Amino acid sequence: MDHPLEPLWRGAVVYRVLTLLTVIGVSAFHMREYASPIGAGAVLVVMAGWTALQARVYLGAAADAPSRLLPSADRRAAFAVADLVVSAAIMLTTPLIVTDAQLDAHAPGMGSIWTSGAVLSCAIAFRVPGGVASAAVVSAALVLGKSRATLTELSDIQILVLAGLTVGFASLVLGRAAERLRRAAAEEAAATERERLAREVHDGVLQVLAHVKRRGAELGGGAAELGALAGDQEVALRTLLTSGNAQVDESGQRDLAATLRALASPRVTVSAPAHSVDLPAGTVAELDAVVRAALGNIAQHVGADAPAWVFVEQTDDAIEISVRDAGPGIPDGRLAEAEAQGRIGVARSMRGRVADLGGSVALDTGPGRGTEWTITVPTARSSRRQREAS
Repeated sequence: MDHPLEPLWRGAVVYRVLTLLTVIGVSAFHMREYASPIGAGAVLVVMAGWTALQARVYLGAAADAPSRLLPSADRRAAFAVADLVVSAAIMLTTPLIVTDAQLDAHAPGMGSIWTSGAVLSCAIAFRVPGGVASAAVVSAALVLGKSRATLTELSDIQILVLAGLTVGFASLVLGRAAERLRRAAAEEAAATERERLAREVHDGVLQVLAHVKRRGAELGGGAAELGALAGDQEVALRTLLTSGNAQVDESGQRDLAATLRALASPRVTVSAPAHSVDLPAGTVAELDAVVRAALGNIAQHVGADAPAWVFVEQTDDAIEISVRDAGPGIPDGRLAEAEAQGRIGVARSMRGRVADLGGSVALDTGPGRGTEWTITVPTARSSRRQREAS
C-alpha cells in the first residue's frame, strides 16, 4: 500500500539491463562497420554506467532514510527526466558513429531499444502524460539521429507510444488501487476500534448516563434538567461510537454526512445519505457551523427542548441541507430588524458563510408552520461547469 509502484520501478531496471546486453551484442556485431568504433565503445560505456546509476537510484530510493532532501518518488521522477535527456543525446550520436550504408540496410541507431527505457520510467513517474510526452521526445531523437522516417522508424515510434500509454495507465491504476486499499484499511481499523470502545463504554459511561437520565426524570426540578443533559450526551456518544468521527483523508476530503449525524440528539433528528458525502474539509467545517447556528437559533427562540430536523440531500450539482423546526415561525421583518440592531448572527454566521462557498440560503417561515432554512451549496463538478460556461 505504501509503495504501489515498486514492482514497476524494479521492472524498469530489469528491462534496462536486458536491453543494454542486447545493444552491446548488436553493437559488437556491427563494430567493424561503424564509422567510429571508438565512439561506439565510448557510448556503450556511458550506457553501462548510466544503467548502473539508474539501478542504484530506482532500487535504493525506497530504502533511503526519510531525512534525505527529496522523497523517493521525487528522486525517481527527477532521474526519469534526466534519463530522457541522456537517452535522446545517445540517439543523436548516431550520425557520428553509424554509416549511411548501415542505416540504409536498416541497422539500428545508437542506443536502439535501450533508449525506450526512458519512456517506461517517465510513464511510471508521470502516468499517461509522461509516457506520451517522453515517447514523443525519443521518437524525435530517433528521426533526427537517423535523418529519415521510413517504415522501420514509424514502427519503432508506434511501439514507443504504445509502451508509454500502457505503462502510464498501469501506473495510474496501481496508484488509485493503493489509495482505495489504504482508505479501506483505515476504515476497517477505525471500525474495529469503535467496536472495542463501544463495548467498554457501554458497560460504564452509557449505563451511568442512562441512569442519570431516568433518575432525573423521576426526581424532577433541577435534577430533571441534568437528566435531560445526560440524555443528550448519551445519544451523542452512541452516535459517535456507531458512525465514527468524520476525519480528513489524505486528499483533504471529509464526510459531510458523518459530520452532521454527530449533531443528533433526543431533540434533533438527522437524516443523511448512508453513503459518504465527501467534500473539502473547509467546506464541511463551514456547513457544520451553519447548521449549528440554525439549531442554536431554534434552541434560543423556540425552546431548549424544541424538536428540530436536519435533512441532507446530495444531487449531481449541489448539496442541499434543510434545518426545520415546528415553532411559531419568524414574524415578517424580524430578521431585518435584528440586523439593523447589530444582531448579525443569521446574516453573517449563516448567509455569509454559505455565500463564501458560492451557495445560497432560503428561508421558509410563517405563523403556525415553523421555520425551515434550506442551504444549497454547489459541488465541485457544478462549479467547474459554471466556470467553463462563463
